[in-house]
Amino acid sequence: MGQEFDRRSFLARAGVTAAGVAMAGGAAEMFGEGLAGAVNTNGPGRNGISTAKPKKGGSVIIGLNAEEQGFNPYSGRFDTAGFMYARTVFDPLFVIGASGQVIPYLAESMTPNGDYTQWNVTLRPNILFQDGTPCNGAALLQNFEAGFKSPLVGIAIDPLIDSYQQTGPLSVQINTKHPWVTLPYTLAEQQICFIAAPAMLNAPNGGTDHPIGTGPFTFKEWVPNDHFTAVANANYWRPGLPHLSQITYKPIPDDTARAQALQSGTINMMHTSYGQNVLTFRGNHSYSYVDNLGSMVGSPALNCIMLNLAQPPFNDLLARQILAYGTSGAQYSKVIENSLPAPINGLYLPNSPYYTPNLPYPKFSPSKAKKLVSQYTKKHGSTLSFSLNAVASPQTLQSAEWFQSVMKNIGVNVSIKSMQQNTLINNALFGSYQATEWNQFGGVSPDLNYPWMSTDTLHATGLSINMARNNDPVIQQSFLAGMAATTSSEAKTAFAAINRRLAEDLPYIWTARSFWALVSQPKVQNWNNPVAPNGKKMLGNNQGDWWPAQMWTS
Repeated sequence: MGQEFDRRSFLARAGVTAAGVAMAGGAAEMFGEGLAGAVNTNGPGRNGISTAKPKKGGSVIIGLNAEEQGFNPYSGRFDTAGFMYARTVFDPLFVIGASGQVIPYLAESMTPNGDYTQWNVTLRPNILFQDGTPCNGAALLQNFEAGFKSPLVGIAIDPLIDSYQQTGPLSVQINTKHPWVTLPYTLAEQQICFIAAPAMLNAPNGGTDHPIGTGPFTFKEWVPNDHFTAVANANYWRPGLPHLSQITYKPIPDDTARAQALQSGTINMMHTSYGQNVLTFRGNHSYSYVDNLGSMVGSPALNCIMLNLAQPPFNDLLARQILAYGTSGAQYSKVIENSLPAPINGLYLPNSPYYTPNLPYPKFSPSKAKKLVSQYTKKHGSTLSFSLNAVASPQTLQSAEWFQSVMKNIGVNVSIKSMQQNTLINNALFGSYQATEWNQFGGVSPDLNYPWMSTDTLHATGLSINMARNNDPVIQQSFLAGMAATTSSEAKTAFAAINRRLAEDLPYIWTARSFWALVSQPKVQNWNNPVAPNGKKMLGNNQGDWWPAQMWTS
């Protein structure tokens, strides 16, 4: 299992249709294909869906896979755990529906001009932040300014955003440098979707240790690496919500320990992306369960080995080809993930409208890899060797050691550098690595991957969101074409070109798709049944995240 770097952090996520969002017909035409929800549950009554009358009060303790550095949407490096904290205290402007459409939430509408270079975002009226101040156009403008100017968010947004200004008491206009048909999905899925109170943003540290939003729960306390607790927002703008009186998150990075905590009753619910936990809880009717293995809304996050193309040895395509020919996704899935996820050779699964058949990605061939190793040795005067960064957890180190043994079998020497998650992510951002275990790139639409692969976000020194340092003008132009596309055929052509270039140039050595399961004690009810303010069904398990406002405990 690769190191998670959340697919929604920083900037661009796009999606399927635009139900509830004012968009022209061409955009709505593109994205309604090949979508299905989570397919594996423990059946009625054990699937996180309840038709019973909600019970008010009570509390739950939830085990998460990581701790966060802070809770400011514009300075935090949110992963899946970070989005759970954010969904508790903040509200998003938009959300993703059960079949992948964008649905208004804190925002009331988002309307474009004729060529999709201007978007007007309008908030719902009469909503207050938890400190009693109004959530209005001025607050929205301040949030956009904080996001667009952020060293983290802004580094990805700057190439795409031209300007922004308040256009009414509740509205802000965003002007883009290029046509961006699916911009609403960024404001549904990226961490910039969460709106913080001006008082929080004005705090000396940006309020990163004391979040204030409009969300269903109000921050109570945070003890780093121990727990985060929030209590019901008595003045929440959605009538009758939340149902719980208190919610507590406990970071438990080790998947086995998290499962044991659920079994012992130390926690009441958890998420997991560990295959053994799927085998433990799926089909066990003592627990409620759902996972997104199989068909799902959009594309899953992907496990891979990410390579640094800006320095030896992987500035040489030959070295990257050796790894690709020498690595078997099928073996990875069997040994590391109990044969649960499908092996991959590109960004999209067969059910995706963007699936690209007949990719030129190298087929597993140890004999071919060994021949290339000989060529590499002759060319460079030394055998291929490199270091692999991995998080210091038992599950992640298991996959690193598997990869190390696979490379040894073809004559390549790999040394493993184990480190904490934050260190590994920082090393990737600043290019301080040769190869790293990685998990990323999932989303409803390929627009998501623009920041990670664009030449505009590639920086030779310092922080680079294009962490593979892959300088590819074909990928850049294909992204801009796909983001401007107003028909499905145009979008598919553009995004297929990206998938083919990745298969040829090999900045990522693919292994298998990722997956997420949500598991709870039966008394924790209705966590997989969220409904938007307009009554439409929202996506329940969004790659390890869910919505806490509508859950309760019996």
